[in-house]
Amino acid sequence: MRNKLQVDAARPCSSSDGAGFEYPLGDVRYDGPDPSKEDGLATFAASLRSSFGTPLYECVLQWPEAWAGWYEGGSRLIWGECIFTGAGSGLDNTVSSAFDWNSTTMYLAHTFTCSDAEGLEGLAIGSIELNLNCTTTDEGSSYCVPESTSSGTRPELNIATTSIPSNPGNATSPCADTSGQYWSWSVEDWFRKYKMEPGATPTDPNAIHADTGPWFTLRSWRTGNTFDCSPSAPHDGIFVGPCSSSRNETTTTTASFVFNSRLNTLLISERWTCDDGSSSSEASGILFMQAACNREFNSDDFTCTSGPVWLGTEGV
Repeated sequence: MRNKLQVDAARPCSSSDGAGFEYPLGDVRYDGPDPSKEDGLATFAASLRSSFGTPLYECVLQWPEAWAGWYEGGSRLIWGECIFTGAGSGLDNTVSSAFDWNSTTMYLAHTFTCSDAEGLEGLAIGSIELNLNCTTTDEGSSYCVPESTSSGTRPELNIATTSIPSNPGNATSPCADTSGQYWSWSVEDWFRKYKMEPGATPTDPNAIHADTGPWFTLRSWRTGNTFDCSPSAPHDGIFVGPCSSSRNETTTTTASFVFNSRLNTLLISERWTCDDGSSSSEASGILFMQAACNREFNSDDFTCTSGPVWLGTEGV
């Protein structure tokens, strides 16, 4: 299982809300759909560097071009994991990014162990508006990279993040007065199996067979609730499933998911009813789910796993 957690991954949380952090950006690139393919997918990729300039995390997002970074072109940002490269010491437990093509704004969120508060985690979110220069090739494809400086060099870009109110590990009623808190989740212990013949690619909808769909644990940063999620049958590349309380306890909060195996998008929804029955509501987030899929020895069976991945709602 891929796991980004580092034994020294910690940041101070004593200043709590409002603490600031910064990541230097390395290579940044947006690619439009490949004209030789029919999937119409656009890709955004960015590298986060350490203070020494080495690539520390690689962020990749992909969605249908018309969505422009928003789920079905709506009001929910599509978040994706930034994978730890191992080329240094990470200070974060998870790192995720999102990209709004309409405003060319990159969002970054990272969670970290509090070095000064045992058992607690912090959350910081930030954004940067990118000035992109786009080119169309003779083959009809297009790509965009940050515009060069007046001297023709790559600009120095840094994305700053700020700690925001969060409530990891401590369940709080969604009906409480916590308007300053941010809705987000952690997808953990991801597991999926399928069969694929040699030479085929997982982007081919006809290449994958006997797909179990995803099984995972969902942890709500807002309420502290944890859920066990698994798909319901039948499916046609779209897996829908309920999430039951991991503690087998009665709760007014429920969760569910929809996983599109063709686009690798995971829609998470958490719903709640106030204890007095006065109102009910829902929060949801979208994740472009990357997972390490390994072929079993001398077999057509693939097993996909992943460490914790954070996803949120809108940018902050």
